[in-house]
Amino acid sequence: MVADDFIRRIIADDLASGKHSGVVTRFPPEPNGFLHIGHAKSICLNFGVAAENGGSCYLRYDDTNPVAEEQTFVDAIRDDVNWLGFDTPLVTHASDYFPRLYEIAEHMIGTGHAFVDSSSADKISADRGTLTSPGRPSPYRDRPAQENLDLFRRMRAGDFGDGEQVLRARIDMASPNINLRDPVLYRVRHVAHARTGRDWCIYPMYDLAHTLSDALEGITHSLCTLEFEDHRPLYEWLLDHSGLDLRTRPRQYEFGRLNLGHAVTSKRRVASLIRTQAVEGWDDPRLVTLSALRRRGYPPEVLREFCARVGVSRSEQMIGADQLETVVRDEFNRDAPRAMAVVRPLKVVLTNLPENHFEELPANNHPKRPEMGSRKLPFSRVIYIERTDFMEDPPRRFFRLRPGGEVRLRNAYIIRCEEVVHGADGEPAELHCSVDPYSRSGGEGARRKVKGTVHWVSAAHSIPAELRLYRPLFKVERPDLDSGTPPLSEQVNSRSLEVAAARLEPSLANAGPDEAWQFERLGYFTPDSRDSSPSALIFNRIAPLRSSYAS
Repeated sequence: MVADDFIRRIIADDLASGKHSGVVTRFPPEPNGFLHIGHAKSICLNFGVAAENGGSCYLRYDDTNPVAEEQTFVDAIRDDVNWLGFDTPLVTHASDYFPRLYEIAEHMIGTGHAFVDSSSADKISADRGTLTSPGRPSPYRDRPAQENLDLFRRMRAGDFGDGEQVLRARIDMASPNINLRDPVLYRVRHVAHARTGRDWCIYPMYDLAHTLSDALEGITHSLCTLEFEDHRPLYEWLLDHSGLDLRTRPRQYEFGRLNLGHAVTSKRRVASLIRTQAVEGWDDPRLVTLSALRRRGYPPEVLREFCARVGVSRSEQMIGADQLETVVRDEFNRDAPRAMAVVRPLKVVLTNLPENHFEELPANNHPKRPEMGSRKLPFSRVIYIERTDFMEDPPRRFFRLRPGGEVRLRNAYIIRCEEVVHGADGEPAELHCSVDPYSRSGGEGARRKVKGTVHWVSAAHSIPAELRLYRPLFKVERPDLDSGTPPLSEQVNSRSLEVAAARLEPSLANAGPDEAWQFERLGYFTPDSRDSSPSALIFNRIAPLRSSYAS
């Protein structure tokens, strides 16, 4: 299907009318954290509409705040964009344009559209006014242009400390849009920059750098989320007063950001969760950063499909996280091979088989896709089943194993529970069962029916593994980490991670990264890309077979 939304219709109209001869977009993240699921929507939109129209998309790092930015984040951002499926031949940085932005700032001073303010940050903030009352002009607002130019050059030379002077646009302190009340364009920061070192001690603010970088790169459609809608008049004002020859004039369009239920996407909030050790790091699989989803086992095509299903609208979107799980289940139900794993194993001795009994039973890798082939399951006298698949005093409609009851072993035989051996704690420690040798699956024995089927592994041939069973990180759909009400401890799900010992069928011994299986009746799993090794297998549950978000 070809995507259709208001952004794509605007672009189509612009091309049809001749307003633009091509499409140039940009994805401009600040390298102060890892990308998240909301960024995936923006990436798919910006790179997608450019590709659909034979255009270009810049990956531009908004590196104007050297205090918060790290090379680790720079590297991770490009890696995530590429992993998501988009090439990045056009990589730029806001810092590439620092000399040009400085020249434009001097031009704006010379034309009377910018001035140096010596007020404190607190006074500037207080003088901005409120939504219902106008701001108060700075006492420095009417300085002569030459004096402003001299002060700005001294700011550039390092003559002032942090916060002593700022450069502000000279617009309208009575504007109903607070963003137009003489916004700050440059501030002094004596901090080394990752790319420019100590070359600069003044840095442009986001609105200036973002707007003019768009203009310098020839961006045609500057696609932003809705929180920048009120900034659009300032975007236009800066273009109008930049002095640039705007043969291609960018236009900003806003779309609703993607918010996912039971999760947080804010980099600041994720950093807070890491500091408080609620999660291990940016790639903790309970988060919705792209690195976390990648580690958990979500393939890029699932995230692209999810973004396509969510679509692009003019309003904010709160999407239930179960919808993301639905997409991954749709993908893996179709493509993931099956295997058997037993969590909390219960020993079963098949007493009517010889001690040394061994046979290999065929099993299809996918029940509906014979082209995916088959494998051999070792079957012996001692096997493991799930502890929850046996009850001594079961309820009425319990169709799994009970004393005197029968179940079919998946791809194998029907067994009957003859005796329960209890441990010192009084709990079942071992079951003694008999095998119906004429009930083998796949042959004549398959005609004999019993109501329950359970999965199993051979005790002697199975391999140990750790399973990490993930559930929603938050108990509430819309976590509030800022107000402290309710406290974080009441919002975070203490059962968001369960670590379980398991036994796996031996075909999983050589499981590789980025490979996924459906562990029958348990969900979809993949080896943990960071912690798993051939000698200590660790599998992450990508998603259960049914929604983990149901109440």
